[in-house]
Amino acid sequence: MSITRTRILPVVGLAAAAVFALSACGSSDSLQGSGSSGNEGGGEQSKTIVVGSQSYPSNEIIAEIYSQVLEKDGFSVERKFAIGQRDAYMPSLEDGSIDLFPEYTGSLLQYYDKSATAGSSDEVYDAMVKVLPDNLKALDYSPATDQDSYNVTAAFAKENNLTEIGDLASIKDLTFGGAPELEQRPYFTDLKKVYGVDAKFEATADTTVDELVAGNIQVANVYSADPRIKTEDLVTLEDPKGLFLAANVVPIANADKADEIADAINKVSEAMSPEELVAMNVESTVDQRSSADIAKKWIADNLG
Repeated sequence: MSITRTRILPVVGLAAAAVFALSACGSSDSLQGSGSSGNEGGGEQSKTIVVGSQSYPSNEIIAEIYSQVLEKDGFSVERKFAIGQRDAYMPSLEDGSIDLFPEYTGSLLQYYDKSATAGSSDEVYDAMVKVLPDNLKALDYSPATDQDSYNVTAAFAKENNLTEIGDLASIKDLTFGGAPELEQRPYFTDLKKVYGVDAKFEATADTTVDELVAGNIQVANVYSADPRIKTEDLVTLEDPKGLFLAANVVPIANADKADEIADAINKVSEAMSPEELVAMNVESTVDQRSSADIAKKWIADNLG
């Protein structure tokens, strides 16, 4: 794959799936019956493509875009949305029960290879392709990302002249907050080695952004596509040394069906930008629009 892309600043790292664990607008129940067997694109209808999603709005929106684009191309689509997290849905993807799933390159690479050291988008994608099971195929990855990122309040950034993670090294008594597993992840355990930052950790999970805004922690691990980075006026610290693995949105397909859907889905990947992903997440969590409506508008604006 050779899409040229600008590297997204971690703007909303949304995965923490916990971050988006508020109920998905336009839930899977409402979507199951909506266009689940359409042939809007005309021509002979192909076999059914089963599209899955994780149980948070950002991922469901992408899955709905995939679904509607496939339907426009004449495929019959069955939606299996809001399945849960990786441990819950990967068995269904691996055994062929699900044909297409929006994933994230760095996160999926670490799922299969916990010792992975790749950093850039291309490096991570190439390493991920090598560790995928033979019956799965990665289509083109997107410039859009939803990855871990370290964020501070705008006031804290201004007070301490912060622009990147290394700027935290001169601050004492720092507390980082995030999902419980963050404490064991390299992007926390290697802070001292990579950036010279000493910090304590507090498991904040779903309340991470609230704890940051309240001043109970100084740095929050937030997924880059989380709309609260924008709505709460947070500052995402740059990561010039690649502490975080790139996590570009990538469609993972059943190898037997990948070739027939590749053209349609790769157009989605190419067209989706980091900023658009954040904007769609704002429409979902703030404006309370359904995934189906958000997807329909994005397709009309970007794919015609």
